[in-house]
Amino acid sequence: MSKPPPQSTLLVVDDTPDNLSLMGGILEAHYKVKVANRGDRALRIARSQPPPELILLDIMMPEIDGYEVCRQLKADPATADIPVIFLTAKDGAEDEAHGLELGAVDYIAKPISPPIVLARVKTHLALKQVRDFLRDQNEFLEQEVKRRIQEVETIQDVTVQILASLAETRDNETGNHIRRTQHYVKALAEQLRAHPRFATALDDDKVVHLLFKSAPLHDIGKVGIPDRILLKPGKFEPEEFEIMKTHTTLGRDAIAQAERALGAEIPFLRYAKEIAYSHQEKWDGSGYPEGLSGEAIPVSARLMALADVYDALISRRVYKAGMPHAEAKAIIVAGRGGHFDPAVVDAFLSIEDEFRAIAERYADPPPEPAPP
Repeated sequence: MSKPPPQSTLLVVDDTPDNLSLMGGILEAHYKVKVANRGDRALRIARSQPPPELILLDIMMPEIDGYEVCRQLKADPATADIPVIFLTAKDGAEDEAHGLELGAVDYIAKPISPPIVLARVKTHLALKQVRDFLRDQNEFLEQEVKRRIQEVETIQDVTVQILASLAETRDNETGNHIRRTQHYVKALAEQLRAHPRFATALDDDKVVHLLFKSAPLHDIGKVGIPDRILLKPGKFEPEEFEIMKTHTTLGRDAIAQAERALGAEIPFLRYAKEIAYSHQEKWDGSGYPEGLSGEAIPVSARLMALADVYDALISRRVYKAGMPHAEAKAIIVAGRGGHFDPAVVDAFLSIEDEFRAIAERYADPPPEPAPP
């Protein structure tokens, strides 16, 4: 035999014992009934677990009247959704309007009619069930949307890391270079947000997050550079350097082509295109591919320029040892106003300890010993 559905719990509040008995006699055949003869006791019961599903509340009570009880119930998130029906001898239009303004759902005048009380209670419990169902559905949908967004972002992040790692495997760099430069860029962006020249470009946390997501793609264009040039340990010949410089254009175009294939502009890919194309530009205009200078260089690329050079200086490669932080710092400072935006260099100097911490946190593994 199936169990009957659980009874709803009602709270009846009245300072007159006869009224509590009367209401109990009407309701107890259909509902589980709790009673309170004072406003403070009613508030304690309403805030207990599990709370009542509906409250029938007298207005004229000593110490705390029904209006104040209703006001406190509606002000508390734990009890705000409990329907309140006023039961009172105060049947003037102004009294009823005041009760409804406080958040009550109904107003029943005394002397009460048992059929009316039962009908009103049944109606408002049904309405509450609908509201609760819709609230639960909305909460579920909100959580599902958040889960799906997180899933999409995770797929994006993994895809970016895979693509960036594939590019790095063709170079003399490691996957940790990606992580380090990513965190350097984020640290610089956060430091510069209060700077007048950067306040608009770095106006909120979302922009910093998008820079962080897109930074790993800065050298994605290297996949299109021949190995004989990309892996050359020594200095490039002029014609080789010209080919090497095309990695900026190749990277931007590859990202743009992927964006066109999707048929939509993706926010973080905007920064990825900027960084891939312009991170080799220099503040004084001597960089490539366009020879941009000063503020014409996108902010994202100016941040990446310093992050990329700093990491190249401190990192070990097959053809060189890593440089100590102090020496790398001196080179960065020497490039202030030449290679680098002076404000970006100043930001670097303000957070150089954070740069060192990032470098240590994502340090490359020690080289494997040469075979005997």
